[in-house]
Amino acid sequence: MRIHYLQHVPAEGLGAIEDWAQRKGAQLSVTRLYENDALPEPDGFDWLIIMGGPMNIYEESDHSWLIPEKRFIHRAIEAGKVVLGFCLGAQLIADALGARVTRNPETEIGWFEVTPVDSVITSPLDKLLDQPVMAFHWHGDRFEMPPEAQLFAHSEACAHQGFVYDDRVYAFQFHAEVTPKVVATFIEAEGALPYGPYIQTPEAMLADTAPFESMNQRLFAFLDGLADRHS
Repeated sequence: MRIHYLQHVPAEGLGAIEDWAQRKGAQLSVTRLYENDALPEPDGFDWLIIMGGPMNIYEESDHSWLIPEKRFIHRAIEAGKVVLGFCLGAQLIADALGARVTRNPETEIGWFEVTPVDSVITSPLDKLLDQPVMAFHWHGDRFEMPPEAQLFAHSEACAHQGFVYDDRVYAFQFHAEVTPKVVATFIEAEGALPYGPYIQTPEAMLADTAPFESMNQRLFAFLDGLADRHS
């Protein structure tokens, strides 16, 4: 399995997915867009994973690499690749599939419950979202639903928490891949957090490692199922 991932800032790499990929013996490669790395040809990888970042998908004047990145994601989807996106990555997938990305009514930062759409939760999503689960969030935007995509999750603060397209493209508005170390870097980079009904304190986010471990294990089970299906 050849996994290529897109990284937008140094702090937001694969997180726990890197451990999973190493255990699977996957070949990893990366485009660090903030360093203006070249994008590969789609025939050079099997999976594409698009990570998060503090920028918005419409900030092309500040981050010119967003323009070729969006074209690249569209090409990867058209080429039949398995494509996963987390947070900003999910929004970029939505954009590539023709959906708008706009401000969410609420900023969502911290641990909040994600509820699955039961009719859509089939294998391998059932390994991740067989019931409402606590998931980590760090976003102010949200995606609208692309044509032919199926919504699979929502939260109290955000109506669109995930969608699947063509049984191989998965967009997660929430972060299933973060570890305590990753979240600590988010907090350090952000500085003072705003106040809001869906914004936790840094202390609350890092008070317990159990939610991280549970979310990561659920993600690993989903990835195992996805790998079995698309091996």
